[in-house]
Formats: sequence, structure tokens, C-alpha cells
Amino acid sequence: MKTPTRQIRADHDRDTITVYQAYGPEIGGPAAEHGTFVPPFSRNRMTWIKPSFLWLMARSNWARERGQESVLAVRISRAGWEQALGLAVPTHPDRRVFRGSAEWRERFADAVVHVQWDPERSLRGRKLEARSIQIGLSRHIVDRYVDHWILGIEDRTPLVRRLHRLVHDGQVGKAKALLPPERPYPLSAALAHRLGADTPGR
Repeated sequence: MKTPTRQIRADHDRDTITVYQAYGPEIGGPAAEHGTFVPPFSRNRMTWIKPSFLWLMARSNWARERGQESVLAVRISRAGWEQALGLAVPTHPDRRVFRGSAEWRERFADAVVHVQWDPERSLRGRKLEARSIQIGLSRHIVDRYVDHWILGIEDRTPLVRRLHRLVHDGQVGKAKALLPPERPYPLSAALAHRLGADTPGR
């Protein structure tokens, strides 16, 4: 059987899933303290959530990029996550999802949630064949995320710094043992089609 490349892999249990975000300390600190996002976090812009820890490490350069120095593990309800997936529209006219560009343009114009599949990353930041999902929550839906879906927020920045030191020092085995667990997330056939995700035999 072909190994799926577009598959959601995440830290999840029966009721929750963990997604990751990176912000400056002025947003990350209060968010971890309050267990959800508070000002100066803006509800008037799109916010992207990612279940892949290593993808965010590559994106934030191990929390060293300006404005991404605080790495947050955001635990949200699976009900909220799947509500977002059920509203998501890919950011390009994926032939797995749409009959053509016209259909995509019509759907995307009204989308309140965006979805992208980007190359997954290794511990050293190398692009992999597998894809990692990103979900963009527009200002029209971010209130639901902040006020209803989020169940808790943890500051993972100390772990990020420890992992980066281990990788820098060539201790990849020790670093791998400390990575947050991620395993395939089950999707219904309808959600898989909507997202352009792989399904068995596809």
C-alpha cells in the first residue's frame, strides 16, 4: 500500500488535538498565563494553526525568528478542529478537490478557513516528501477558536531551546526522544476529500 503523503499527523486523544503557533513574547507570555489568547493578540487578522511541531521549528528557525520567539502548544477540542476542517478551502485549485479553477475561485472567495499542505520537515529542517497541514482561521471565525475551542495553552519555548541545542551538538537521537508525539489523525472520507488529503488506496 502506498504510504500517504497528505495525512494529518498530530498529538491527539479522544477529545483534543494539539496545534502549534509561534508569537513574540508579548503575545506568547500572556497566552500561556491565561490559557487562551488575550490582547495584544489580534482577532482581526488570520491566524494559522499547525499540528506539526517540526514544521513550525523550520518556520520559526527554532523560535529565533523575530516575532516567533515564543512557541505555544495550543490544546483545542476535536469538535472545534473538525468544525474548522469542515469549513476549510485549499488556497489553490487542487484537482483532488475541485472540478476546475472557476469552482475553486467561487469557493475560495467565501472561505472563512484556509488550508495548505507544505513539505514536512526533519529535525535538521530538511524538506520531506510527506506534507504537513496548515489551517488558517480568518477573522470571521477566530472568536470561536479563542473563546470556545481552546482548552489550554503551554509555553514550549524551553523545550524548543533544549532540542535546538541537542540538534546543534549532533545528539539527534536524544532530540528525537524528546519530540512531542504525533500520529495519524482519523478523517472521514468527506473531510479528506474537502482537504485534498490522502485516503486509503488513493
